[in-house]
Amino acid sequence: MTPSAAPTIAGSATRLDAVTAELEPPFGVADLDAFDRNAAELARRADGKPIRLATKSLRCPELIRRALRSPGFAGLMCYNLPEALWLYRLGISDDLLVAYPTVDHAALAELAADPGAAAAVTITVDSAEQLDLIERATSDTAERLRICMEVDAAWRPLEESFVSRVPGLGAKLGERLHVGPLRSPVRSPRQARELTREILRREAFRLVGLLVYEGQIAGIGDAPPGQPLRAAAVRWVRRGSARELAHRRAAVAEAVGELCPLEFVNGGGTGSLETTTTESAVTEVAAGSGLIGPTLFDAYEAFRPLPAVLFALPVVRRPDRRSATLFSGGYTASGAAGPDRLPSPYLPSGLRLTGTEGAGEVQTPVVGPGARRLRPGDRVWFRHAKAGELAERLPEYHLLESPDSGADRRLGAVDTYRGAGKSFG
Repeated sequence: MTPSAAPTIAGSATRLDAVTAELEPPFGVADLDAFDRNAAELARRADGKPIRLATKSLRCPELIRRALRSPGFAGLMCYNLPEALWLYRLGISDDLLVAYPTVDHAALAELAADPGAAAAVTITVDSAEQLDLIERATSDTAERLRICMEVDAAWRPLEESFVSRVPGLGAKLGERLHVGPLRSPVRSPRQARELTREILRREAFRLVGLLVYEGQIAGIGDAPPGQPLRAAAVRWVRRGSARELAHRRAAVAEAVGELCPLEFVNGGGTGSLETTTTESAVTEVAAGSGLIGPTLFDAYEAFRPLPAVLFALPVVRRPDRRSATLFSGGYTASGAAGPDRLPSPYLPSGLRLTGTEGAGEVQTPVVGPGARRLRPGDRVWFRHAKAGELAERLPEYHLLESPDSGADRRLGAVDTYRGAGKSFG
């Protein structure tokens, strides 16, 4: 469902064109009213559990600050260690979880040499080999580092079936039918206990949390338009995976908690808040994409965020009366290549990309009923497929708002990571 409220600036081509008339496209905008409504909707769906903000879904310091000021948000989930150190030194947060293992020796040494950063930043591991590398990189410092253990949340249906009781066969087939991201090798309570003991025996580390991210639930829409069979299959996976993971996540948290008190157990994502928040073992959830409303999050039955970040492309020519060609626009999203990774024409309505060119580096043709009305100099507004990756293309976002007592207004521009000269890829 869409957050209920009056239409936002980003819902009208006329309003967008008027409030940004002085800007030359391509450029990006952030509709703060839509952003704030999305934040409130995420907090409602989290049902009282704190939301750790996934920074890679924003990649804009000002929007990160704004999200943290929203009720229900606490702490950051960062893309990598250099990003976490930068955000810490900007004073944005003193609770930063690096959600992916790091092998950056210089950043690890920098972390360990700074007592304030070492107290604020938690790094994630899932193996003894990673611990060895971190010890080598930080051997000259005395600071104990905060550690989060990642546990694999993918669903392996055959592990629950009769084949799991067949020696050798169960493990082999279970690994092959792996539904979800390929992340941590730690899955079971026994494996989690073993790694916990390994962390605890090393003086350089302090285990403080667990990370268990269910990408197969949080990141795959269960209501893809015009695909009823796919929708049914995704819903079956979501139900089975959520049921299995709830039991396993609780068992892992209990097993680790018996050896070491934990500050947090993190789970979920924008697409799975309803199920994750029901688990008593989970103390906090993660979300970020739901603030932006990219196209990949249009395919969920239970919610639909408002589009809050858009980009404008100029019409530069008309090859014929049924099409128009725009300048630039080839901002494709990461992941398995496919049409769903392309940006989508949003406003004016009645436009679509062509199947032969898609979105191009230099030109992006559009066709459809809406193309007949376009003329050189007009604008077409697009949505990106993924929430944060537009910030790697554009150096700034122009902030828009519509106050209750006045007309739409543009507040000025704020740097994205790219505009701040930071790239953490």
